[in-house]
Amino acid sequence: MLKVGLTGGIGAGKSEVSRLLAGYGAVLIDADRIAREVVEPGTPGLAAVVEAFGTSVLAGDGTLDRPALGSVVFADPDRLATLNSIVHPLVGARSAELEGLAQDGSVVVHDVPLLTENRLAPLYDLVVVVDAAPRTQLDRLVRLRGMQESEARARMAAQATREQRREIADILIDNDGPLDALEPQVRAVWARLAERAGSS
Repeated sequence: MLKVGLTGGIGAGKSEVSRLLAGYGAVLIDADRIAREVVEPGTPGLAAVVEAFGTSVLAGDGTLDRPALGSVVFADPDRLATLNSIVHPLVGARSAELEGLAQDGSVVVHDVPLLTENRLAPLYDLVVVVDAAPRTQLDRLVRLRGMQESEARARMAAQATREQRREIADILIDNDGPLDALEPQVRAVWARLAERAGSS
């Protein structure tokens, strides 16, 4: 089994890369998806979030109101750290459980947005970083996701810098250009990963 950490700044295109890798045959473990699952209604995770942040972070139906929570934590590093201290251990435990189900010889890709920030690179055999210039990230967040520029800048500022992500990269995927330039790069990366997994 080859354990790969995949990361990239918000708006860099990491989700598209993980989708492509899964299509080629990678076992994908999506930390964002798991982070949503561990705070679903009735979970200990949601109870802990409400205890820390109050009922104002709940929607009318009892689910987590992500925009409300985001407006609290992304403007305050201490509150973001509190949220991370609740969610990250739960995500880590579930990720390890899913990894344990993968077959020998698999390429297991852990899609982890905050891999750099949480110094998780040593957990993986290698780290793939999807890279884009900050101006490209900002344009995608505003134009494609409909974010206000101030919110997009705040989200970007809450993450590691481009330089910090590049420092931990074993493989760098340049996604500063159009989508059709991305797929051939990812296919070549997959070939390297599959070859390494087969020989390990």
